[in-house]
Amino acid sequence: MKRRPNIIFILSDDQGAWAMHCAGTPELYTPNLDRIAASGTRLENFFCTSPVCSPARASLMTGTIPSAHGVHDWIRSGNVDANRFASQGAENPYAGGYRDERVPIPYLEGQTTYTDILAQNGYSCALSGKWHLGDSVRSQHGFSRWYTIGKGGCFYYHADMVENGNITVEHGKYVTEQITDKALEYLQEQKGEPFYLAVHYTAPHSPWEADQHPKKWIEYYKNCAFESIPDVPDHPGTTAGPVYGTPMRRNNLIGYFAAISAMDEQIGRILDRVEQLSLTEDTILIFTSDNGMSMGHHGIWGKGNGTIPFNLFDTAVKVPFLISWKDHIPAGHVSEELVSAYDVFPTILELAGLSFPQSRPLPGKSFAGIVLGRKSDRGENAVVTFDEYGSARMIRTKEWKYIHRYPQGEAELYDLCADPGEEHNLYGLNAWEFKSEQLRKQMEQWFSVYENPEIDGRKEGVTGFGQLERAGFRGCGSRKYAQN
Repeated sequence: MKRRPNIIFILSDDQGAWAMHCAGTPELYTPNLDRIAASGTRLENFFCTSPVCSPARASLMTGTIPSAHGVHDWIRSGNVDANRFASQGAENPYAGGYRDERVPIPYLEGQTTYTDILAQNGYSCALSGKWHLGDSVRSQHGFSRWYTIGKGGCFYYHADMVENGNITVEHGKYVTEQITDKALEYLQEQKGEPFYLAVHYTAPHSPWEADQHPKKWIEYYKNCAFESIPDVPDHPGTTAGPVYGTPMRRNNLIGYFAAISAMDEQIGRILDRVEQLSLTEDTILIFTSDNGMSMGHHGIWGKGNGTIPFNLFDTAVKVPFLISWKDHIPAGHVSEELVSAYDVFPTILELAGLSFPQSRPLPGKSFAGIVLGRKSDRGENAVVTFDEYGSARMIRTKEWKYIHRYPQGEAELYDLCADPGEEHNLYGLNAWEFKSEQLRKQMEQWFSVYENPEIDGRKEGVTGFGQLERAGFRGCGSRKYAQN
């Protein structure tokens, strides 16, 4: 039987689709991301499923929507056992101790992830980096090697790292480098069977202060004018506050760009090691991000919860996607097709030569044909993408975007051909009433097929300040979402 391909899946944190040199940001130094793009395919229009980390990551893993898997906001509680790890957490100022933690909650318990299927079919699965889907200390969903971050977020030089059931804080070592070191260790250990290696960086998530990133990269961007990044007043609904708002524009961008270039440098180490181990021909390499990020775009310094009400601008929901596989995926190709993170689950399984007997319909369609250079066979319905975050839902075609906030919040309609920057909301204008209604009905029909009414995000009261319990009847606490 033909050997199944290895898969290296590199995931960044809060990186907009615009945030690579090869994607059109000339100031940004990303030679290794550009190297992946040059050797494979870049998807120009790849969309996350929710513009905040944990829901987006859960959808990547399960192929289902937040209103089906129940992760609706970033996981604030349920990462660790507070009683056991209180002392370790106190060493990590970014984690704020573990004051929000109570008991570990495996938020994806009962869900099937594609790593479950890979492991069942002979893949050795390893994680190095961010999990942030609950119960961080215990390896889950097919991973036999597990090196992650206790709380999900951390200072770059004070990361609370989980290994062998314990948390240690190694002060003074850059977490992006720590994650890479462990990934390289896992690579070196591979002995013949196909492997899946997840390398989940925290970069370029805040903090962006100069002391959080290597001096060489802070110095590199010190005199950068950042001319390609909008310089506009703060959005009226901004949640950034004085720390990361527009008055801090230069400091924010220096730190954000430095975090990306530092990550790119570490990705180069992985690419080099793959070549040194003669794994290039047998290995699919994927790079993407959990959700997008506005760094001054629309006056927002954040993702979907960068404003109240939540925003679903393209800068928040579009993410980079690069994929290479020597002699299989055409080099230097850029696809304009609309693709969603829902599609990753079936795509990875198809590329690995595996199938999945579905107990319920999944929303995604494999885009293996697109990246392998075949004519797309995804059908007309595949040119539509959908997002949700709490009570906000979105439908986007190549020409239009419609956003609805339930029960009766402000809606938005954008003509993306005439207004690609989403600056002119057409909702409420008589001339566009029919288009708004048409898109709303199409969106609600789609969600009705794939949602679980018991954990429907529109009913959950998502705040943007973090999830404390399981959604719906499974949650046992009086507060499922933090209030500040």
